[in-house]
Amino acid sequence: MQHTDMLPRDTAVRLIDEHGTAVPDERYALPDTASLLAAYRGLVEGRRINDQAGALVRQGRLAVYPSSHGQEACQVGAAMVLGDTDWLFPTYRDSVAVIARGVDPADAMVLLKGDWHSGYDVRAHRVAPQATPLATQLLHAVGFAQAAKHRGEDTVVLALCGDGATSEGDFHEAMNFAAVFHVPVVFFVQNNEFAISVPLSRQTAAPSLAHKAIGYGMPGQRVDGNDVAAVLAVLGEAVSRARAGGGPSLVEAHTYRMQAHTNADDDTRYREREEVQAWIDRDPLLRLRAHLTSTGALDADAEEGFAAGAEEIATAMRAALNTDADLDPEDLFRFVTATRSPQLEEQWHLLRDEIERSRLADAGTARDGDHR
Repeated sequence: MQHTDMLPRDTAVRLIDEHGTAVPDERYALPDTASLLAAYRGLVEGRRINDQAGALVRQGRLAVYPSSHGQEACQVGAAMVLGDTDWLFPTYRDSVAVIARGVDPADAMVLLKGDWHSGYDVRAHRVAPQATPLATQLLHAVGFAQAAKHRGEDTVVLALCGDGATSEGDFHEAMNFAAVFHVPVVFFVQNNEFAISVPLSRQTAAPSLAHKAIGYGMPGQRVDGNDVAAVLAVLGEAVSRARAGGGPSLVEAHTYRMQAHTNADDDTRYREREEVQAWIDRDPLLRLRAHLTSTGALDADAEEGFAAGAEEIATAMRAALNTDADLDPEDLFRFVTATRSPQLEEQWHLLRDEIERSRLADAGTARDGDHR
């Protein structure tokens, strides 16, 4: 591959503009209508998931929720381009992608509820646990892809991260290892302009994050992250390239974090409301709706059906998270290692004895109260 083939475009790939009009491209074709309708359904469901999760946080049923409101095109596109044998390595902000990959919505919320890490079977869904530390999952993704390559498996790994993660050492190590060993992994950077309160201008001086790819010896590409059609086309090409033995690549999606970093963040301290307002017109859901409506592919009945399906997901989330979990304290020790060490065994016995003493003390207090 020539070095010039590794450089991204000067502007992000776009196939549908903000008004819903198709934009011809010499390299990437607009996905077919069936794919766009499936993507639109995913956007509707993703938006409802984000809204419902925000409500559950306010009700105290979720401890924290990093919303992907406005980034749903990236989430849906990431899930749709993967095959049954492929793996997704998500971040804490990628719950919509995790659910779109087939994980039950209630199970996807377990980590954010604070019960214990990852509430779903990673092997059944081929979705790694959501990672809360920045960029650590990228190293895991590369190692997994390398192992799959050694075993001769038909597996491509899609590793998600944000713009802030590109400043972490793990990002650079993962990129370098992936390129040197030519592993089937695609790095998908959702550049939403902020790493909590730190703007992109304080993260890099590069023309774009996609330009970093050539330094490692892999191709990079930029895509309009609010255009799900373009995301499907660009990510799909990268996944196909990796599957065919072409090695790793980096895709940067230009999008925007419409809401605060999490419910614990006050984003008014570091950005103006006018800036956020300017991105409303670029909403990925409204953009695809306008396109599908103008082409006659989306009618009122289909829209109603998609909305009803999204509401079913939200209802299931409420039902699951409005039920108090039956917690077993021994789970703190049961799942640390396959065989419990003597030290963990000792710690469990200490905790068990303390719980038993507390139970007996409460029982004694209750009896004393009955005799008064």
